[in-house]
Amino acid sequence: MPQPSASLESPIRAALSTVDDPEINRPITELGMVESVTVSEAGVVAVRVLLTVSGCPMKDKLTRDVTAAVSRVDGVTGVQVELGVMSDAQRTELRTKLRGDAPANEIPFAQPGSRTRVYAVASGKGGVGKSSVTVNIAAALAAKGLSVGVVDADIYGFSVPRMLGVTGKPTQVDQMIMPPSAHDVKVISIGMFTPGNTAVVWRGPMLHRALQQFLADVFWGDLDVLLMDLPPGTGDIAISVAQLVPAAELLVVTTPQLAAREVAERAGSIALQTHQQIVGVVENMSWLDMPDGSRMELFGSGGGQAVADSLAASTGTRVPLLGQIPIDQTVREGGDSGAPVVLTAPDSPAAQALNAVAETLAARSRSLVGRSLGLTPSR
Repeated sequence: MPQPSASLESPIRAALSTVDDPEINRPITELGMVESVTVSEAGVVAVRVLLTVSGCPMKDKLTRDVTAAVSRVDGVTGVQVELGVMSDAQRTELRTKLRGDAPANEIPFAQPGSRTRVYAVASGKGGVGKSSVTVNIAAALAAKGLSVGVVDADIYGFSVPRMLGVTGKPTQVDQMIMPPSAHDVKVISIGMFTPGNTAVVWRGPMLHRALQQFLADVFWGDLDVLLMDLPPGTGDIAISVAQLVPAAELLVVTTPQLAAREVAERAGSIALQTHQQIVGVVENMSWLDMPDGSRMELFGSGGGQAVADSLAASTGTRVPLLGQIPIDQTVREGGDSGAPVVLTAPDSPAAQALNAVAETLAARSRSLVGRSLGLTPSR
């Protein structure tokens, strides 16, 4: 015998509270997205859900999730989901609920109370696999249950969306940008705002503004780790990162090659001028495992340790070599297909080395640079 319609409304709303908005990752009931719930005498439920924007790319998933959650309630014989759109006032209320009274241009990761660990992945020259290291570490950290975001700060040579398999586009909700995600990693890149494979031709001030928007206007939520894939060298973006997020720590990527080693040392030495901490060095393309079990060191050897030692000496701090990543064809294949090797082939030597680096970064506590220690002077 079907339950009275009035008695079903409470368990239905409880079921709806288990449905998260796919972009914001909070319950739709908490976000004010459930406008109405009606139940017919026959047990058919009609739910009206308000989308943040009319072109919400996740509306189909939201419809499926609402239907599945309500269908599991005893006594429900059918579910009808109607989609509406929030008004300007409702979107403003939503923004206030998410961001509070924080100024529109405030960068949450630069605030003293931020618990997000920010790693700026840098290299002296291009072609050392910096972006491959970034996306695989991000995917590995997310697979461990951490909340992870990636800023593709390589404005001219953006590649992170392809490497992570991100196909969605950001949506804007009242001056907030909702980043798309893949493999449970939130991503923002200038490539999401340019048509096709259009080149970005900008000078320094525009680069700084773009990076500031990526950090301040994007709604990242409560991240455990934010990775920033920097362009190679010591140009405008590297300086802007130090200004906008003083607590960001440098992760230097190099190869064993002498030429790469020398420029990697220059990239890491920027920490002396910006007063940033260097979390460590990753040596990529360290060797090629041969069928007979031997190793072919195509680019020489010892480059990563040499960079770590040089940076430790110049900064007067401990700079460890966090890992050596062997040459592996599956890393390249994963980057082309948008499936990081740490997820598709976790037992491969490259994936194991990358996972070890991710383990080290996950275990670290947040840097104290730029943070208030809550100390007061005493007599």
